[in-house]
Amino acid sequence: MPLDRKDIEASLEKKGFAAVEGDHTFYIYWTTSGLKTSVFTKTSHGSRYKTLSDALVGQMARQCKMTTGQFKNFVKCTLSREAYEAILIEAKHISLCP
Repeated sequence: MPLDRKDIEASLEKKGFAAVEGDHTFYIYWTTSGLKTSVFTKTSHGSRYKTLSDALVGQMARQCKMTTGQFKNFVKCTLSREAYEAILIEAKHISLCP
């Protein structure tokens, strides 16, 4: 199921990703304790990408260290920031120690 780019971007910003503008908009995850992580994704500015295909959603999910299903739940707000951070910690993608 394709997702709307604006919905994805709003969800990312609501759940701890900070936007950095450039040739694309890069989203970098910051932990609830305020630590910058290496987890990131990006979206394109192009008008061709208002709706993102399943393939692009899958790529974003992998960049965010989630399954596609988890990423879709993250965007739909059924996966909370705390649950997402727990997934990252459990898979050892991030640590809460500086």
